[in-house]
Amino acid sequence: MLLERSAELAALDGLLAGSAAGGRVAVISGEAGAGKSTLAAAFAEAAGARAQMLWGACDPLLTPRALGPLHDIARRLGGRLRDRIGDGPRGEIFDLLLEALDRPPQAARPVVVLEDLHWADEATLDMVAFLGRRLALCRALLLITYREDEVGPDHRLRTVLAGLPPGLIRRVGLPPLSPAAVAELARRAGRADPGVHAVTGGNPLLVTEVLAAPAAGVPPTVRDLVLSRLATLTQPAREVAHLVSVVPSLAGLELLGDRLGEVDECLARGVLTARGEGVAFRHELLRRAVEESLSPVRRQALHAEILAVLERARADPARLVHHAHHAGDSGAVLRWTPVAARLAASLGAHRQAAAHYARALPLAADRPATERAELLEEYSLAGYHGGLAEALEARRSALALRRELGEPVAIGVGLRWMSRLSWWNGRPDEARDFGFRAVEVLETQPPGRELAAAYSNLSQLFMLGDEEERSIAWGLRATELARALGDLDTEVHALINIGSSRLHIGDPTGVTELRRAHDLAVAAGGLDDHAGRALVNLASSAVDRYDLDVAETTFDRIIPFLVARDLDGYHRHLLGHRARLLLARGDWAAAGDDVTQALAGPAMRGGGLVPAVAARAMLRARRGEPGALDDAHEAAERGYPTDEAQFFCLAAVALAEAYWLAGDLPRAAHEAGRGLKVALRAAHPWFAGELAFWKWRCGDDSPAPPVAAAPFRLLIDGDWRAAAAAWAAMGCTYLSACCLTHGDAGAAAEALHVFDRLGAVAPARRLRADLRERGWRVPRGPRRSTATDPTGLTGRQREVLVLMADGLSNAGIAAQLSLSAKTVDHHVSAVLSKLGVSSRGRAAAEARERGLI
Repeated sequence: MLLERSAELAALDGLLAGSAAGGRVAVISGEAGAGKSTLAAAFAEAAGARAQMLWGACDPLLTPRALGPLHDIARRLGGRLRDRIGDGPRGEIFDLLLEALDRPPQAARPVVVLEDLHWADEATLDMVAFLGRRLALCRALLLITYREDEVGPDHRLRTVLAGLPPGLIRRVGLPPLSPAAVAELARRAGRADPGVHAVTGGNPLLVTEVLAAPAAGVPPTVRDLVLSRLATLTQPAREVAHLVSVVPSLAGLELLGDRLGEVDECLARGVLTARGEGVAFRHELLRRAVEESLSPVRRQALHAEILAVLERARADPARLVHHAHHAGDSGAVLRWTPVAARLAASLGAHRQAAAHYARALPLAADRPATERAELLEEYSLAGYHGGLAEALEARRSALALRRELGEPVAIGVGLRWMSRLSWWNGRPDEARDFGFRAVEVLETQPPGRELAAAYSNLSQLFMLGDEEERSIAWGLRATELARALGDLDTEVHALINIGSSRLHIGDPTGVTELRRAHDLAVAAGGLDDHAGRALVNLASSAVDRYDLDVAETTFDRIIPFLVARDLDGYHRHLLGHRARLLLARGDWAAAGDDVTQALAGPAMRGGGLVPAVAARAMLRARRGEPGALDDAHEAAERGYPTDEAQFFCLAAVALAEAYWLAGDLPRAAHEAGRGLKVALRAAHPWFAGELAFWKWRCGDDSPAPPVAAAPFRLLIDGDWRAAAAAWAAMGCTYLSACCLTHGDAGAAAEALHVFDRLGAVAPARRLRADLRERGWRVPRGPRRSTATDPTGLTGRQREVLVLMADGLSNAGIAAQLSLSAKTVDHHVSAVLSKLGVSSRGRAAAEARERGLI
């Protein structure tokens, strides 16, 4: 019986029961030896036939196995998941797991246990995020364990956990045992208690080992504890324990051979424990203590012995690399590392793949140049997908080898990749230079797919640089060649560039072309990135141009597509743009939700997160919250180096507004002027108009630029009433109110009403001060609400919840709250997620039970 863990066991049992209404997540954390695995095992025993336990664990290998825990689970589940996990696409594998978890209500609840996620690979963490987004749809419990002291603030596990639906998750921390509990354990063991709690700090593992030690007293270290237990074994059994100590998971029958009698002795003396289809030490701390007690020569020999057995057994290549490295067998490392890297990359564990390549390359110095070039190119590709800066230099080194080999096509491909990687690293001029050089080299060869891709690369670079005519010209060359070659991949890529460029210059055929490119990519299969990019470009451009109805329709279509295919980079980028739309339409609570979700993830290079950071800056600035200028500067640090209007101008708008609301007009005017130059160069009417508007608000009396969009031009030219009406017709309540502040007393009062309703504290404060200066009556502000909601529901979401409970449809809620039906759909989904329920009826019941309504 576990001591001082009854509350934790009850919490887990409650989550298991709650999973009948939709999935739940338990996160168990604590220091090494706190009893995380013991708690999970005790829960499994207590659950009995109510649960189907599916165990998977991460191992402390040199480089983690890609989807290591899922391999363990697949062996248990069998079927198509076991058959496909070795070579199937990652999306299919994740879908098969979800399918296996979808059980009838009367069946045992699946409990997916993922142990030691502090050692998880990138693909396993992606799997956790995947399950978290879909768990509400199935009746399963996801139980995660990790060591708190090994997960720093920048560890990706923290961002994955932060992204799980708050209504589904329960965190269970494991504190040390109290002195009373340690005394009780000592009594049960028939041992004296003095000093045990003081030396062990109440750590359950250390307490257990101290009390099981053969000699009286308290050994000073974990190593002393475990070695004292090893001393009670016969020499052959001790050799088995030594062998198992260099295996960072469990030792299966293939490693134990005919030494089963010695294994039984280790089990009987408590040195090893049975686990799955093999044996292991009870804890990683104990295993390492034994491993570190061996001489380097002995450890190396044991790793060599294990490597030979595992090679014959065709074990996971990451395990082979681990043992080959520690055996000092460079030939085996070089043999198995590329295999492990390719498998990791195929499953989306790109950082682990890159780590494998980085280990192999120094050992390949005497290999043929072609082999080294291929390794460097694969390393670069893994680094690119993993967001690693090393990708650029790896490709540069590969390109040098291709030049030595005199391979024009490979050189051209390498130059195109140098172009792409330079752009991702914020070097647009170098990107164009490499792009032109790629075309120059490839045009000396017979036309092929490589040349079509190089044409499309230049088309994309000019599209991103707001040179639309050149983008369209290069895109048409790409599509013509791609169609002649039957290269649909490049054809769709180029179509997206052409459609985006036409959209930028106001050609409505751009919308049609982007939708067509998306449909072509979906129909072809395997072109998910292109399918996503087509509508991401359409939605983001529509927001930039305040075509909010097109943007909203496109969000509704593409965001579920991105989520279903785990295209997280695009998804997070687009959430920032949707936050901008929600800000414009006055739904600031929903905008804040989107910003939080967009920024709760791993670091992203380049301008991808500029929309989210800029939206947060604007939201904080308008609400008068701290951090607005910091966010605006971060947006500029990300957006200005790209020199692209989509990022540069947006960051400049955020900075100008934040400075203006802070009362620093000179700096606001300066940033608006910087952005305006880029907007005019790109001939972008909406960015040019908005930045000219901020310069005008700072006292600049220049006329509106001819290219400026009508609502901004109307205001600058003095027609505040027409400008406000134009914004109101577009559903942009905040900008309409900003125009009203420049009108008469009635208009200013109406603006104040809008600001107060939105929670725009800073603009309202500034307007009230301005009204006092004019000597006009100053309307009273709203009372500050002190209500808080532990569920994380925003004020607007609570309003939606009340109306849901009253039985209103989404259309009825939209009419009641003067919102669009699509915005209400977004709120309803957020309410269900935060409450951890899967239906409106359950949401109403949960709200009443919690006293929310």
